[in-house]
Amino acid sequence: MLTFDAVTLSQGTFQLTADFQLQADITAVIGPSGGGKSTLLAGIAGFFEPSKGRVLWDNQVLTGTSPAKRPVNMLFQDNNLFPHLTIQQNVGLGLRPDLRLTQDQKQMVADTLDHVGLTDLGARKPAALSGGQQSRAALARVLVSQRPLVLLDEPFAALGPAMKDDMLRLVRETLVQAGKSVVIVTHDPDDARRFADQVILVADGVAHAPVSSEEIFANPPPALRAYLG
Repeated sequence: MLTFDAVTLSQGTFQLTADFQLQADITAVIGPSGGGKSTLLAGIAGFFEPSKGRVLWDNQVLTGTSPAKRPVNMLFQDNNLFPHLTIQQNVGLGLRPDLRLTQDQKQMVADTLDHVGLTDLGARKPAALSGGQQSRAALARVLVSQRPLVLLDEPFAALGPAMKDDMLRLVRETLVQAGKSVVIVTHDPDDARRFADQVILVADGVAHAPVSSEEIFANPPPALRAYLG
């Protein structure tokens, strides 16, 4: 369970407040550009520390803990792949940063690449893969990691509609089935409506408490109606 305990995140003159608990397989974060969606994820990951309040995961205080020591993986639009490493090596980083993998760990990497549809592509470097294949490789690295919370900051925004839908289905089929909790920022309300269990609306400096996807789109609050147009 992710908890925002009276949190304020500050960037210059901008402030974002959050005070709620989150427990769902997939939570979408939506709202107008510049409203603070990425700031919210950065506060969870530890890139921004709250000026007030605490962030907790399963009652463990994360505030003050470095990003590397948090139970969090985060993916951005560029998929965080290292261009000089092979896909196998990029995925292996999810197990050991020094890439000194045991034989069992190497087999886990191979099995995971199979699972996300990248069989026989592990020896290639990212530049030799399509955008969709790179996204699959990034998901594979998250999948082998033992960290239970996955933050996705519009990692599929550059993909076409069909491929983006395919990746969102893969998120549920791989990450959720592996027991991970997913928080995804999206500008597409349809993504939130079809693939998320809950929605956090971020607008006017407030990250509102999560509401079920069905409920929030059936009865959108004023800030969401303004965003949807």
